[in-house]
Amino acid sequence: MYDTHVHTDFSTDSKMKLEEAKAKATLDNKQLILTEHMDLDYPRAGEFIFDVNEYFKQYSQHRSDDLLLGIELGMTESTLQEGKKIIESHPFDFVLGSVHMVENLDLYYETFYKGKGKSEAYGKYLETMLVCVKNFHFVDSMGHIDYIARYGRYEDKEIYYHEHAEIMDEIFRMLIANDTSIELNTRRFDRKEVIEKLLPIYKRYAELGGKHITVGSDAHTPEAIGMGEKLAKEFAEASKLKIVYYKERKMEYEKV
Repeated sequence: MYDTHVHTDFSTDSKMKLEEAKAKATLDNKQLILTEHMDLDYPRAGEFIFDVNEYFKQYSQHRSDDLLLGIELGMTESTLQEGKKIIESHPFDFVLGSVHMVENLDLYYETFYKGKGKSEAYGKYLETMLVCVKNFHFVDSMGHIDYIARYGRYEDKEIYYHEHAEIMDEIFRMLIANDTSIELNTRRFDRKEVIEKLLPIYKRYAELGGKHITVGSDAHTPEAIGMGEKLAKEFAEASKLKIVYYKERKMEYEKV
């Protein structure tokens, strides 16, 4: 099964060498899709962007059925056209679209949350996501809907369907209309309570007509590659969703 969300040292926040990723994948009988960070409007110059031509120059020789070349494109309104141009002018296998920035602030840092209650902060995050999925219809899968739950500065960081039902339904309907998959990100699958709280979100996506999920560990180290795969298969079955991956921008079903 493909781990469809992996970062090597082309990504600002990863030091993992391609050789390390390949060795771990071979050891565990895994297949990989690399998804290097491209956040075109990141406020610190030179961070979370990479030279796409150099990426293909260095990695194309390693491309195979077991190693595909993708990108994690940070979605913001202001970078729509530039992002689209990058995707259309390069032979990516897979495009993962993610929301990392809201109001030009990185969700990783406390600055975004300062002065905002949880409802306001999470609401703005989902509003940004909705605008992006309406416009970035050329991405293959929408990344980690629970991204904000990693970094929220609240006692209970989790994101709940029942607290944001209306806007989540809008997001899901737009994804379904655009034939865009949704990612199941297993980075936080080391905690049972996280899985239990995410399940209603994905079940609702399926109820509205969603069918497909990509599964990714969001690995930045060799040890994280393939993390949570067994739990992801169980999660997909429980939510009545099919696990897929993309090769040459075409959807393929995993044999699970």
